Amino acid sequence: MKEDCLPSSHVPISDSKSILKSELLSLLKTYNCYHEGRSFQLRHREEEGALIIEGLLNISWGLRRPIRLQIQDDRERMHLSSASWAPGRPKEPPLQDGRVTAQEPSAQAGPREESSRDSSEPMEEDEETPQLMRTKSDAACVIQRRPRCRAPGEAQRIRRHRFSINGHFYNHKTSVFTPAYGSMTNVRVNSTMTTLQVLTLLLNKFRVENGPSEFALYIVHESGERTKLKDSEYPLISRILHGPCEKIARIFLMEADLGEEVPHDVAQYIKFEMPVLDSFVEKLKEEEEREIIKLTMKFQALRLTMLQRLEQLVEAK
Repeated sequence: MKEDCLPSSHVPISDSKSILKSELLSLLKTYNCYHEGRSFQLRHREEEGALIIEGLLNISWGLRRPIRLQIQDDRERMHLSSASWAPGRPKEPPLQDGRVTAQEPSAQAGPREESSRDSSEPMEEDEETPQLMRTKSDAACVIQRRPRCRAPGEAQRIRRHRFSINGHFYNHKTSVFTPAYGSMTNVRVNSTMTTLQVLTLLLNKFRVENGPSEFALYIVHESGERTKLKDSEYPLISRILHGPCEKIARIFLMEADLGEEVPHDVAQYIKFEMPVLDSFVEKLKEEEEREIIKLTMKFQALRLTMLQRLEQLVEAK
């Protein structure tokens, strides 16, 4: 069902499904009541008879493989290169990949600079790194670290390898990592944005180098049921339909080739312990054997009846 073919009383959920506008507004009212007094309340308006809902959408990280952060941030590159320049020292020319080359100090200037640092310059604090949570298996458990004192020369060398990303700093040594499973972020979206558009927006927010085709969004229920959002679906509408409580259902970002759907019939057995599941299997096997015996006896009786009838026909001739 195309969006332009829908009556004004309906709101599209995907290319083939829609929902009554009044029903969606009722669900939206419940959603906003749950988030009353918080920034996660959604606003709505109408444009040319179409209902538009917008606000923050929570998305949890569910990746198994590392992601790569972009090394170049065009908005901050020039600012940092000029900020690293000090009076009396020539500016450092940028490289093509956005990094800044470190000028080698001359042999004569080296001892003089070191002595002046030791005597006059104070210690500088290390800059904070991006606040995107890592898994414990990575080199650093969390990107966010406590600032510690460093010598000015060491701080300058570290600063040359960092570039601001949305107010944070990029570190080339920690640019490839896996976000902590279940950690949550959010993006501002509206009800007309498809799954692919939301994925692109999220990856651009964190300057992730990987393309949106490598990922997918899944609705993961508390029971373990997992449903993949199609490219034509609208994640914000899906969030409203599944209710506001993140404990009952959450939207996860996963790899497109590693994520798999889990139907409700399978999900209801996921949380059982192995001994309980083994007992279920044994009972199913016993029931299967009883059914096999019952069917075998039934067809043996039919076969005997058919043979008897054939004998009667032969004798009649």
